[in-house]
Amino acid sequence: MTQAASFSVTFSGGKLYGLSAGKPAGAPVLLLHGQVFTAATWKDLGTLAVLAENGARAVAVDLPGFGQSKAAKADPATLLAEIMPALVGDRPVIVAPSMSGRFLFPFMIRHAERLAGAVLVAPVGFERVASALRNVKLPVLIVWGDQDRVTPVGGANRLAACFAGARVVILRGARHPCYMDRPAEFHEALLAFIEATRSHIG
Repeated sequence: MTQAASFSVTFSGGKLYGLSAGKPAGAPVLLLHGQVFTAATWKDLGTLAVLAENGARAVAVDLPGFGQSKAAKADPATLLAEIMPALVGDRPVIVAPSMSGRFLFPFMIRHAERLAGAVLVAPVGFERVASALRNVKLPVLIVWGDQDRVTPVGGANRLAACFAGARVVILRGARHPCYMDRPAEFHEALLAFIEATRSHIG
């Protein structure tokens, strides 16, 4: 099975830690995490291995105050712009579940051209930036569990309406962290989306 390597990256507020897998030349994928999860979640779920074994370079980072990353002063509006070049370079697909949308949304709004695509997994608080998201031109995959009690599944279509041609995948019987309940279906949708974005770029 593919092994994940640990790493650290310095930013203005200190150091962030995480895990990576896959060949350096692989299609870059940056995995963020939700409120009660960490980079290790993606290792334990098998996501890092699945991505690496399918040709991607997968990087999962502990956001400030989570996992091995100490709490630090970090502006959600600028953190990704600061750390992304060192982690995955330009044009990655970024996966943002739940609360990590607050890091990805500002980046999408300001720097969409630096992304290959965005995977939004039941992100909280998207309504606050919905009007700005309508100006974003970017391939988007929206994933939601139909048993989500944190951000009810009706939000999937409201979020999709912010983008032209967004794909929506509803995972049946899955809760808010829907990828935990339906990992095989989540991985299938993620791999198909990554392949589509690479074909679009190429």
